[in-house]
Amino acid sequence: MLPQRLKKTITDNPKKVANLIDLVNLPSTLREFVGQSQISRLGCFMRVWSYIKEKNLQDPNNKNVINCDEKLRSILLGKPRVELAELPALIKLHFPKEPK
Repeated sequence: MLPQRLKKTITDNPKKVANLIDLVNLPSTLREFVGQSQISRLGCFMRVWSYIKEKNLQDPNNKNVINCDEKLRSILLGKPRVELAELPALIKLHFPKEPK
């Protein structure tokens, strides 16, 4: 069962939800990081987040900051530190916008 808030989001904005879950061909840098040639934007974000947790890359003093290692830097525009709030936007840059 989906939470009521999520149900409302899906019914109000089906195109936004579809953009999150549609499979997309990945560029080479992201393909090497994820290990797949196709993945959804949501799936990619989940892979990046699990990598961050697995490698313990969150700043111990401020959990809203991620200290990037070389592999993570390769997909996050070479930034050494990234705010947690800007992570989805940086990942979204790798997903091409579909023509209308």
